[in-house]
Amino acid sequence: MSAKFPLVAVYADESCLGNGKSGDTPGGLGALIEFRKNDGTVLRFDLWASEPNTTNNRMALRSVIDTFEAMSRKGNRLSVLFTTDSRYIVDGMSSWVRGWMSRGWRRKDGAVENVELWQQAVAAIATHQTQWAWVKGHAGHPQNEYANYLATRAAAVQDRSDGMVASQFESWWAGEQAKGRGNKPLSPFPVVEQFVPAAALPPLPVSRLEQ
Repeated sequence: MSAKFPLVAVYADESCLGNGKSGDTPGGLGALIEFRKNDGTVLRFDLWASEPNTTNNRMALRSVIDTFEAMSRKGNRLSVLFTTDSRYIVDGMSSWVRGWMSRGWRRKDGAVENVELWQQAVAAIATHQTQWAWVKGHAGHPQNEYANYLATRAAAVQDRSDGMVASQFESWWAGEQAKGRGNKPLSPFPVVEQFVPAAALPPLPVSRLEQ
């Protein structure tokens, strides 16, 4: 990715307790946001949110929407590498939405599930350079594991950070190492198992999003 704007790495995950089962299915999302400064140092922030009755896919989409909206509050334009273990997000944002948009937000064989959230996600990234990367979940990737920790905690206690807050990643990581679980190398912008390059989608008129 040739970055024109400040470089940011986002590691996001989602959780849904009892996903697919009857009854309430509380869910959460978590994101670790790393801003790389000009001197090479990294500023880290956490973000999390929850819903009382949801699905994994909805929370995965919310992880994109909430994170980009939080990063955009000051009008920043950013070059973002968004890493997640959700193929739903990586494939959807890299490929599927283009076809849906060309057909007026419909699939070839019918309606798009969670269409309003997909539209919000496209709108949220519109002013940024964005690329999407997949990483295998629950495989010891430090930042992905931390995002999972934030998401599952949010799902369990049903709270939210209300935007970006100072990250607790370093203390959490030290604790994982003390327990013998922090065995993967830590890097602000690591090489992931599969990288999916994708140019940012063009901004959409509000009228197009509301169709």
